Amino acid sequence: MTDALVISNTVLWIAVVVLGVVVTALTRQIGLLHERLAPMGALAQQRGPEVGDAASVHVLTDLSGRSVNVGGPLAGTRTLLFFLSPSCPVCDTLLPTLLRVARDEAPGLRVVLASDGEPEEHHRFRSRKGLDDQYYVLSRELGLAFAVSKLPTAILIDEEGIVRAKGIVNTREHLESLFAAHELGAGSIQQFIARAQSADDSVVHLEARR
Repeated sequence: MTDALVISNTVLWIAVVVLGVVVTALTRQIGLLHERLAPMGALAQQRGPEVGDAASVHVLTDLSGRSVNVGGPLAGTRTLLFFLSPSCPVCDTLLPTLLRVARDEAPGLRVVLASDGEPEEHHRFRSRKGLDDQYYVLSRELGLAFAVSKLPTAILIDEEGIVRAKGIVNTREHLESLFAAHELGAGSIQQFIARAQSADDSVVHLEARR
């Protein structure tokens, strides 16, 4: 009877040890998978003003005849500049999400929709999408100033008129990543992750040299 209990306990302890090894291995694999699938932010653009640069100042008139200033200090208000086109299917799909994200970030956030082309087309698009209350400007110069080459592109400008985040946005996660990057003090989520990984690598090298 005693021998049976000893054998049973031994088997149980072996099972616990094996289970611990399996859990450790799974935890490591989950960690590696998390790193590989790290949240991706807006697709960074290399052209145009850099994050940290002052945005060029533009005094524009929107489709409703209102004066809209882009760039330069704007007390207590950040600007999310969103470049779109009526013929861009991703822009069309993303607009409701854009407005929801803007409401989540309010107060202190102003959305400015920007494009170029024939005003009549944009008036129809604005009416169809229910954007009559949104700032909507047509300016080829504005797109050139920010070197917009793909749509939709979003640029976050802070209260002082400084570009804080920018990129091509295709999803809600891309949009939210602009605000997250700003709060983290980085130009993009990718930049923040790369900076964090570089810092980790530096710590590993320092520990290895000790």
